Amino acid sequence: MPDLVAIDSGALGSLLIAVSLLGVLLLAGVLLRALIPALRRYFIPAALIGGIIGLILGPHATGVVPEEVSGTWSALAGILITIVFAPMLLGENLPKAREAVKEAAPHVFYSYFSSFAVIAVPALLTFLVFTPLFGTNALFSTIFEVSWPGGHGTAAGMEEAYSALGWAEGSSLGLGSATAGLVFGIVGGMVLINIAVRRGQLLNAGGGAKGTTTDILPIAEARVESQGRLNRASLDNLAFHFALIAVAVLLGYGLKILVDMVITGVPLFPLAMIGGLIVHLIIKRTPAYALVDKATLNAITGIALDFLVVAAVAALSLPVLLDNWQALLISLIIVAAMSVAIFYWIGPRIFAKDWVENSIVNFGAMTGVVSVGLVLLRAADPNLKTGAFRGFALRAPFASPFVGGGLLTALFPVAVANWGNLWVGVGCVVICAALILLAKVTGVWKSPRKRAAELQATSALG
Repeated sequence: MPDLVAIDSGALGSLLIAVSLLGVLLLAGVLLRALIPALRRYFIPAALIGGIIGLILGPHATGVVPEEVSGTWSALAGILITIVFAPMLLGENLPKAREAVKEAAPHVFYSYFSSFAVIAVPALLTFLVFTPLFGTNALFSTIFEVSWPGGHGTAAGMEEAYSALGWAEGSSLGLGSATAGLVFGIVGGMVLINIAVRRGQLLNAGGGAKGTTTDILPIAEARVESQGRLNRASLDNLAFHFALIAVAVLLGYGLKILVDMVITGVPLFPLAMIGGLIVHLIIKRTPAYALVDKATLNAITGIALDFLVVAAVAALSLPVLLDNWQALLISLIIVAAMSVAIFYWIGPRIFAKDWVENSIVNFGAMTGVVSVGLVLLRAADPNLKTGAFRGFALRAPFASPFVGGGLLTALFPVAVANWGNLWVGVGCVVICAALILLAKVTGVWKSPRKRAAELQATSALG
């Protein structure tokens, strides 16, 4: 629990200016996406574009933006990630395990296996190579699980956790890694899709990479961002949902006080997510649950995430990246190669049908967050004729709260700080082996030849 201090009008005024400048950067990102088709073609979000502009204008580059504003942006990221995570399970219709397990199991396996692999390999590399040769901080090994599947949002949100563990530059390295992962996920994923097309493995492909021609949707495709059922004479719909998130955050603070008694360094945002689950379980048993609108919660999350990304990237510390470039470059190459190896090795063995479509969405989520996975799936299966989207969506309640930016992701730095990279790396390797064994025992894992024989038998019967 942080020490509570009064914030005077001067500090609040500075905060208002800093947030307003973030709004300007976001609008600049939207404008550049509209003017430069390549940015749309390669699915570069406006928040990332605006963040790069802010970085160029910042104190480590041209110096147009003063260090005080950049410092405020950096601090904002750690606050906004809590707002992103707090409503994640609030208002969510969680499927029953028995109903979802068969379809979601391969996707869940892919998520957990890739996350533990993305910890294991960098952990062992850091212990055996980077720390002895380059003097790299032991916590360096954790930035890839934080930044690739976790993305810019999680990398920025881990700033407080890394600072508490004595490694304040961890978040900046994570943001640099997240940017590299985003680029590799999109470009590498499109290459994999085009290779699959040439091999005849995609029957429903849309012909490779196709970006949107415009960011302005026609009226027929316009989204309804929220639906309010509470009379405005009582309270505005957005205010009601912000209040729910506020309660979830306070519950998260309470949980953090309890957790800190046992182990220190656990960040607030995964605990706020648990707080949101508690709010969900309580309010679901009352008539007030009818007022909870998931679309409104998602809209609030989207606002927080866009401001989080632009703030975090704009406040990125370039000197930190340059100081650690050797370890970062080597690790990025190895993790990128590993993600491709997992795609080709795991995919055909766990997905009974349409393994490329099912694997490509997980490849995208592993390298550049869920949105990249969905972009790649849209290119591979534009009309969603396979079951890849449904299976990937069903995996979310079993994987998203824990790995790829969830609770376990937040705990990995704490584990490395307490037990060291050797034990964490070896432990994650053992977990990966155990996951494969479990998948074989449960029938999720089968050889490609056996998969092909089963498909032929099914087709013959049909």
